Amino acid sequence: MTRETGIAGGRWPARIGGWLARGAGGLVLVVALYVLAGFVGGAIPMNRDWTEAADGIVIFVESNGVHTGIVVPKVAAGVDWRGFARAEDLRDPRYGGHDHLSVGWGEKRFYLETPTWAEVKPATIAAAAFGSTDTLVHVDHVPLPAASADVRRIVLRREEYRRLAAYIRASVADGAAHYPGYGEYDAFYDGRGRYSAVTTCNSWTGAALRFAGVRVGAWTPFPATVLWWF
Repeated sequence: MTRETGIAGGRWPARIGGWLARGAGGLVLVVALYVLAGFVGGAIPMNRDWTEAADGIVIFVESNGVHTGIVVPKVAAGVDWRGFARAEDLRDPRYGGHDHLSVGWGEKRFYLETPTWAEVKPATIAAAAFGSTDTLVHVDHVPLPAASADVRRIVLRREEYRRLAAYIRASVADGAAHYPGYGEYDAFYDGRGRYSAVTTCNSWTGAALRFAGVRVGAWTPFPATVLWWF
């Protein structure tokens, strides 16, 4: 090996190391900007003049730290969810006797593989972030929730609730097939729409509430950006 070859051979690892370091730094910057944009978007109010109804339909917005959902009564304001979310779709149909549903939307793989933060995998997040039209609507059959830090109570006017219901229904594919849920009380249904880093399960929740006319952030990609309005 000549002296020149040895020098050149020593430069390549250094160059590759530099490229990797710059790439990692760029990725960290992109993630940081995304998080910043998400919290800024969540802080910009839409429907800013909205006020909670004095008397109306009680719904809840809940979070498990990863996914948010909207809890609705099975029958209210002329909307009946029982034909869509059937007891026989559950592993244990007895849970179909509960009088409320918790509904969320998201990317199929991300939903099925990340019920909690403990199951989050970087590869799953990356695949979902690039976008997918393979989406699901997640439905839990639940009793009337109790309000808490992770479950926020909201009272809607009848027309607001009907708009919310219309948005949720539009997120379900025609003739949607159902799949087993995380437990005995829930199921997944084929959804409509494209999931991406911009259109997340949490931004869907915010979009549904905005469509109903509720005051919420302009863009809500994270659970916190949904909940802090209520």
